[in-house]
Amino acid sequence: MALNNVKETLVHSTEGTFEGTAGDATAPPVDVLVSGAGPTGLALGIDLARRGVTTLIVERQDTLSLGARGSGIQPRTQEVYDDLGVLPAAHAASGLYPPMALWEDGRIVRTHEMVERVAPTPSMPYADMRMLPQWRNVRLLHDRLLDLGGSVQLGTALTDFTQDDDGVTARLTGPDASVRTVRARYLVACDGGGSTVRKQLGVRMTGPQLAQGHAVLADVRLDGLDRDHWHRWALASGGFVGLLPMAGTDDFQLIAAAAVEPDTSHEAVRDLIATHTHLTRDQVREVLWTSLYRPKAGMVDAYRHGRVFLAGDAAHIHSPAGGQGLNTSVQDAYNLGWKLDHVLRHGAPDALLDTYETERRPIAADILATSTRLHRSGSLRRGRELHQIGIGYPDSPLTRELRTDLAEGARTAGDRAPDAPCTTPDGTPTRLFDAFRGPHFTVLALDAPDLDTAALTEAAGSTPLHLLRVGGLTPDLLDPDGHLRAAYGTTPTVFLIRPDGYVAVAAPPEKATTALAEALRTHFGATPIPA
Repeated sequence: MALNNVKETLVHSTEGTFEGTAGDATAPPVDVLVSGAGPTGLALGIDLARRGVTTLIVERQDTLSLGARGSGIQPRTQEVYDDLGVLPAAHAASGLYPPMALWEDGRIVRTHEMVERVAPTPSMPYADMRMLPQWRNVRLLHDRLLDLGGSVQLGTALTDFTQDDDGVTARLTGPDASVRTVRARYLVACDGGGSTVRKQLGVRMTGPQLAQGHAVLADVRLDGLDRDHWHRWALASGGFVGLLPMAGTDDFQLIAAAAVEPDTSHEAVRDLIATHTHLTRDQVREVLWTSLYRPKAGMVDAYRHGRVFLAGDAAHIHSPAGGQGLNTSVQDAYNLGWKLDHVLRHGAPDALLDTYETERRPIAADILATSTRLHRSGSLRRGRELHQIGIGYPDSPLTRELRTDLAEGARTAGDRAPDAPCTTPDGTPTRLFDAFRGPHFTVLALDAPDLDTAALTEAAGSTPLHLLRVGGLTPDLLDPDGHLRAAYGTTPTVFLIRPDGYVAVAAPPEKATTALAEALRTHFGATPIPA
């Protein structure tokens, strides 16, 4: 199937039907109920499905998300997609952002790179932000969910819910006003900035005030523009019109900022383009989708409310400046998914779920400040500081750094666990990301031959745990080019890598067995996590 035909073909292709009947019906209980099938809900659904957690995803719309909307996939999100099994399809369907061309009097007067190009390195193989229209992003996530046996029930709204000490009881309204009740251990609200779940909880968002304004968003097909530039026209009113060729499609994304609320009808979009660019109405062959954007920013004070969690736009909304919102939302899901699994299926203490807010809310606050600053400045430059590679959890209660006298810039507990090309003992090329991929924890032991693996296995219990030895008489990995030690250091160390790719524990070999066993029991056994 040609890429430019995928959008029309897949709009109505999702699986999952509403199983209620007229009146009330009761559905089988599930571990997790997810409200909303945007990028956040689908990413969470994928993570839970691959772990065997029974999950029901409902989406009030009759179709998956339409429109290009947020199109930037940052390098850290690409690493998440690598782990979730989405990245090959995402890379095949995406592309790099082209240079921006500024138009005056019917001609391009100058060009510049809006998005900084960054060369990949052995530790950071995905170095550039990729352009992937949100409608396609959602469908690729949905395809992966189906591969894992999951589904989405479209046209199904979570209308109300109650919770008690053991779970959540939710009423779902489906097509033809059919109603059913479902019981879940936990509810995760991934239902966007206007979240029904958040409103029923009575939770407010607070945040910075953004200047009033409006923007028309539209996906259009047109003639008369090359696809090698991001085209932009400045308006006398201080606004602008931008047309971005969307990778892997015949579409352009229109972004038109205006001081007054504009008309978003298809004919009005044609008029807008004809008025403010050198293109004619006839050159706008088709208007596929339109929306009105009003700048908003804010976040909630708490991500957890009993057995209900807020994630993505339901917890924080950002200016689109910098391409941070969708990426932050997907990583919310990635943080929460493994924690739900370990509480539900591996005996972890409920306090593990409190660390979702502890870890993710400060990240959202920092990103909200960044996107707000970019929004107010009007700066068009997008650099590597937006890639989210530097995000970590050094202050998390799950983090233990037990080494001393570390060199400046050393890999420490709480940091992202980087990639590194290496080989198996027989010389077969591999990489750390291949070893990390999956729902398990990883023990990465550098020159630590006395590590008591039996003790660690016992401490882990049912928690999946993989051991990788580097160095010693029986290594699992070889580091012939030094990339692994360049990323993790040359000092003998044992690292415990979390399922979401962050270093939970870093310990010298003589302390490692005790420290890692204690961490495994504390995080995933009966011992409460300390405050």
